[in-house]
Amino acid sequence: MFHKILIANRGEIACRVIDTCRKMGVATVAVYSDADATARHVSMADEAVRLGPAPVAESYLLSDAIIQVAIETGAQAVHPGYGFLSENPTFAQSLADAGLVFIGPSADAIRAMGLKDAAKKLMENANVPVVPGYHGADQNDALLAAEAEKVGYPVLIKAVAGGGGKGMRLVEAKADFSEALQSARSEAATAFGHSDVLVEKFVQNPRHIEIQVFGDSHGNAVHLFERDCSLQRRHQKVIEEAPAPDMPDAVRAAMGDAAVRAAQAIGYSGAGTVEFIADGSGPLREDGFWFMEMNTRLQVEHPVTEAITGQDLVEWQLRVAYGETLPMAQDALNIDGWAFEARIYAEDACKGFLPSTGTLSHLKFPATARVDTGVRSGDKITQHYDPMIAKLVVHGPTRELALRKLATVLAGTEVAGCTTNISFLLALSQHQGFAKGEVDTGLIARDHEVLVAHAAPSEDTWALAAAALAGFDKVEKRRGFTLWSPLRRTMHLDCQDEEQAVVLEYLSASEMTASIGDTVVDVSFQNGWKVNGRKPNVNVVSHVDGVSLFGPHTLHFKSTDLLDRAAADAGGVGTITAPMPGAVKDVMIGRGDCVKKGDTLMILEAMKMEHRLTAPFDGLVAELHATAGRQVADGTILAVVEEAKA
Repeated sequence: MFHKILIANRGEIACRVIDTCRKMGVATVAVYSDADATARHVSMADEAVRLGPAPVAESYLLSDAIIQVAIETGAQAVHPGYGFLSENPTFAQSLADAGLVFIGPSADAIRAMGLKDAAKKLMENANVPVVPGYHGADQNDALLAAEAEKVGYPVLIKAVAGGGGKGMRLVEAKADFSEALQSARSEAATAFGHSDVLVEKFVQNPRHIEIQVFGDSHGNAVHLFERDCSLQRRHQKVIEEAPAPDMPDAVRAAMGDAAVRAAQAIGYSGAGTVEFIADGSGPLREDGFWFMEMNTRLQVEHPVTEAITGQDLVEWQLRVAYGETLPMAQDALNIDGWAFEARIYAEDACKGFLPSTGTLSHLKFPATARVDTGVRSGDKITQHYDPMIAKLVVHGPTRELALRKLATVLAGTEVAGCTTNISFLLALSQHQGFAKGEVDTGLIARDHEVLVAHAAPSEDTWALAAAALAGFDKVEKRRGFTLWSPLRRTMHLDCQDEEQAVVLEYLSASEMTASIGDTVVDVSFQNGWKVNGRKPNVNVVSHVDGVSLFGPHTLHFKSTDLLDRAAADAGGVGTITAPMPGAVKDVMIGRGDCVKKGDTLMILEAMKMEHRLTAPFDGLVAELHATAGRQVADGTILAVVEEAKA
C-alpha cells in the first residue's frame, strides 16, 4: 500500500479522504490556497503546502504546482477528490508521466466520458440506452435550434463538459431557446473552459438514478447498487438516498448491468458513477431509463452507498490504484437497510438558493449522524468555493425509519453566522410526497413556496430572543442587581426581515417581563430559560451575530440599529444590490434606459454560477454603478431604478 498520498482538493472531501488514510496508516499531504490557510483539511493532514491565492485558477487548478509538491513531499500518489482536477485527463496523464499514481481512472477513460456528446455515442455502441437528442460537434446556433425543434420541447441544453448543473438550461418554448443557449455556453466556458453544448429531450417527471460502479486494472467491474438523486434545485442534488424507492429487482439488475457494460466499454478502473434518467410518470421499467452521463470520480453522495453496503469506497480507491483486485465480487455485495444524505449549504432557499457568505459563529452537529464536513466553528464561507457546510448521513433498517432519523438530525443541527438551507431541508424531509417515495426532479420547483415557508416568530419567541440579546442569561450581568438599576429598556429585533420592538422590564435578578404590543410574556432564567413558567422547546445560543433559537423551527434574531435601518430604507425599493459577493459579468443597461419588470439588468457571477438581476418594476434607470468585470461585495448598490409613473 502507498505510504503517502497528496490530496489535490479541499473542504469536506479532503477531510473524508484523510479519515480513511488514517485508518489505513497512509500519510497525507494537503494543499491549500490563501483563503484556506487555516482550514480543517490543512490541520488534519500530516503535511500541508501552500499553492497560491484564493482563486482556483491560481491555486487548486495549478496542476504543475501540485505535481511538484507531490514529488517534493515524497507522495507516491494523488487523490483528486471531486471537482477541480478530478476529471482532467491531462492532469492524470501528467501524473503518470511524472511517475506518480492518479487515484482514479486512466486518462483515456476520463477522455472517453469527459465530453457528454462523445460519451453518449460510446454508450450507444455498448448497447446502453441514451436520451434522444443532438450530440454532434457542429455548434451552429441555427442547427442547435433546429435540432431542439426536431426533438420537441421541452429540451435540456447541457454543457458537454463538467457537471454539477453548471451550463445546463431547461427550455420549454422555442422563443426562449436563443437566450438560454447563450447563457448555458457562457456559464460552461467559465466553469469548464469549454462552451460546447448538447441538446436532448427533457423527460417528463424524470427521476435521477445513478449507479455506483467500480473497476480494477485486472478487468473486473462491479456495481454497488443505485442512489436516487431526484431531489434537486438548480439541477444540483440536495437530498440523496440509497437504495431508490420503489425499485423493482428486475429494473435494479437491468440498470446495474447497463452501468457495468458502460464501465467495461472503456476499460474502467476506479470509482465511477453512471447516471440515468428514468421515467417517473409510473412504476420504474426495464425499458424506461436512459444513460445521461458518467462521472469518472467519486461522487459527493457516495456515503449513502457506503452506508447500505458497509464498504469504504475511498479504501477501495486506494487499493485499486495500488494495483490490487476489487475487494469484493458482485455476488458478495448486498443492500442493508436505507440511507439518506442531506447537503447543508450556505444559501438562501427563499431567494432562489442564492449562495451566502459569512463566518460560522456557531456550529454544532448531532452525534447520531455521520457528518462529513470541511469547516469548524469560526471558519468563513467565502465566495471563492462551493458553499457546502456539511453532509449529514443517516442509516436505518427501513426507509421510513431512516427518513424520520434524517428529520431529527436536521432539527438538531445548529448553524449560525450565514443563511443556510437547513429549514428547507427539514421541510423537504417531512414532505408527504417524498415520504411516500413519490420523487422526481421537479418536486422542489413545484412545491418551492411551501418548502420555504417560514414559521412566524410568536410573542413567546420574540420575548425569549429579546431577553437573550439583553444578556439576561449571563450571570455577570445579573450579579449585583439593585432597584436603582435601569428597570425598563426597549429592544428592536429583526428576524426573517421582520422587525419587532420588545419592552423588557426587570423584576429581579432572575425574572422579567417582555411586552410585545399588548401581550406581556413572563421570562425567567435560573438554571435554564423559562417562558410563562415553561421550559421552551429550543436551544438558545448567543453568538457574535445575535441570538439563535434552535429547534423544530430555527429562528435567528439580531438587534436592529434604527439609524442603520433608516439609511437602508433610504435606498428605496428600486435599489438593485448585489445579493452576494461576486463579479459583474455583464451589464445590459445604461443610465437613462427604460426597463420593463423582469428585464435582465446585469449578470453577477459567484461560485461559478451566473445570477441574473432583474428590474423590480417598469421604470427608468436613474443610477448605474455596475461595470463589467467589477468585483462587488454583498449589498453593494449596482443600480437604481425609478418606478414609472402611472
